[in-house]
Amino acid sequence: MLFGGVLLAVQAALQLAGALDLPAGSCAFEENTCDFDSVFEFLPWILNEEGHYIYVDTSFAKQGEKAVLLSSDVQTEEWSCLRLVYQITTSSGSPSEPSRLNLYVRFDDESFDRLLWSAKEPSDSWLIASLDLQNSSKKFKILIEGVVGHGNTASIALFEIKITTGYCIECDFEENHLCGFVNRWNPNVNWFVGGGNMRNSHSILPQDHTFRSELGHYMYVDSVYVTHYQEVAQLISPVTTAPMSGCLLFYYQLQQGNDSIFSVYTRDVAGLYEEIWKMGNPGNADWNLAEVEFSAPYPMEVIFEVAFNGPKGGYVALDDISFSPVPCQNQTERPFSAVEASCNFEEDLCNFYQDKEGPGWTRVKVKPNMHRAGDHTSGLGYFLMANTKFTSQPGYIGRLYGPSLPGNLQYCLRFYYAIYGFLKMSDTLAVYIFEENHMVQDKIWSVLESPRGVWMQAEITFKKPMPTKVVFMSLCKSFWDCGLVALDDITIELGSCWSPEKLPTPPGECTFEQDECAFTQERRNRSSWHRRRGETPTSYTGPKGDHTTGVGYYMYIEASHMVYGQKARLLSRPLRGVTGKHCLTFFYHMYGAGTGLLNVYLKKEGGSEESLLWRRRGEQSISWLRVLIEYTCERRHQIIFEAIRGVSIRSDIAIDDVKFQAGSCAEMEDMTQHSSGYSEDLNEIEY
Repeated sequence: MLFGGVLLAVQAALQLAGALDLPAGSCAFEENTCDFDSVFEFLPWILNEEGHYIYVDTSFAKQGEKAVLLSSDVQTEEWSCLRLVYQITTSSGSPSEPSRLNLYVRFDDESFDRLLWSAKEPSDSWLIASLDLQNSSKKFKILIEGVVGHGNTASIALFEIKITTGYCIECDFEENHLCGFVNRWNPNVNWFVGGGNMRNSHSILPQDHTFRSELGHYMYVDSVYVTHYQEVAQLISPVTTAPMSGCLLFYYQLQQGNDSIFSVYTRDVAGLYEEIWKMGNPGNADWNLAEVEFSAPYPMEVIFEVAFNGPKGGYVALDDISFSPVPCQNQTERPFSAVEASCNFEEDLCNFYQDKEGPGWTRVKVKPNMHRAGDHTSGLGYFLMANTKFTSQPGYIGRLYGPSLPGNLQYCLRFYYAIYGFLKMSDTLAVYIFEENHMVQDKIWSVLESPRGVWMQAEITFKKPMPTKVVFMSLCKSFWDCGLVALDDITIELGSCWSPEKLPTPPGECTFEQDECAFTQERRNRSSWHRRRGETPTSYTGPKGDHTTGVGYYMYIEASHMVYGQKARLLSRPLRGVTGKHCLTFFYHMYGAGTGLLNVYLKKEGGSEESLLWRRRGEQSISWLRVLIEYTCERRHQIIFEAIRGVSIRSDIAIDDVKFQAGSCAEMEDMTQHSSGYSEDLNEIEY
């Protein structure tokens, strides 16, 4: 084992509660694994002989093997914080396949586990991960998975897992791991732990705020140690992992002349800072309460920063950081709603509206044909069309305005568009940001060139200080060069579209963008399912692009490699059997005069029979069509997609965007505000 040499240092650095005092879902691994059990199908986690931690390493595990630990039932009816003290070590050098530690939550009504957190960076010391758990009445289990990487001395260890009521950014600094707060080390000025009979400062430091005694602890920065002015000491909170908004409160105390600056910032995963508080009047000599409006709709850190500009800075002390979901001083700012700023146009225009000059955008529903695909949402629903024959004229402009968006927040705008008939495509569709206060329009995106007649996804990240509206503008340059512009499935979310901190796609979803996910094939040859992007090789069959982005990947069978009646089968990974309804959603493409069959089967573990859930025969549409299949199965099972080649080479069949969800398909529709008429595809089957 690789951890014995640092164990004494860990024990000195971490004073953690005993197993008897820990709440459900927690364990200090002193003498046992508490309510956690190793899952039988995988390697066991090993309890160190002297206690204190559990581990898995290359002394008994091979590369790629897993050790899985599963908790008993946990319930967090109040907002809680899960802290994990862990370490990943590896051989010298940078292995191509590092060890990985994953933490999942398993809900009783879901057939797959949700990845909450993942780490693979090796470390010479113990690290702390802080994960926010939103309040919920649903019970769940915690699943910890260690995957051994490449190397002769690869190992993963857990020192503690602990769930406490409250938010991860809260801290009274009484536990020595400081709630996961870290000092950004600076050779000239730093945050230190104060209190607890510590007398390592030349200044006369205060008693802490929590206990009002020398037994308590707090954090402080002292100008006595500063050797270079105009440098900063930063105390950095754990990254928030769930959206939160409300009031951040903390106590501070100063002993100073006029040479110190105390500020609080937020920093997102892209490294962008925003000041949310700055000390004005230093207040009295005792502890002062600060209340700061705080919004973290996407992952961010809180940074407490102190700078000294001269020798009379004194000290700045900080204690008892807390958070309330209620706005400070009863402010009632209405939170941003992503649902209100999004639309799939199935029912109406939602909260979008048009320029008063004319009906530039028309809500339409068309039967898919060689010249016009159906909508993007379901293939059979509604979308917006601009520059139709009724509105096309030289110099025509159609504007579609979105709802008002609060300022000073980062947004991710996604939408799908398709262009038909233009000779020159550039600027036929553009997106502007309209600043309401200054009546200014700023172009943030426009079409340059893209495949014609294919639904393409656009992603735009933007942030403006003032309230704004998104404006979609279509342009008809001349009578001789005026085609059609289609628009569908507009969504606006908080945060960056390309956040590096975003977790991998849940195991219940697959877009085939990176790989085949957890799908497998009974055999692999030319007649198998293939992952592809763009058009299929044979004309007049197969999709022009994928459903996810228009330029991404999908799975399909190439009919020219098969003979009539030959089958290709794609199997999902094994899914847990649970009580209650499940909804399987996917998109399929069956276009071509000789198209065969697409079947979806359910196969129970240990059984030889396969139950047919859904079937389509022959050519269906030139568009991607959506399917919703409702089923129940209380035994471990797999879903099988079976494509059968038709009578001619023009019988390519494709699938994309597969998703498993707990609950009925009707509930899924209500949640996403879709209403595209799926009744003919909806099967309620019990096995």
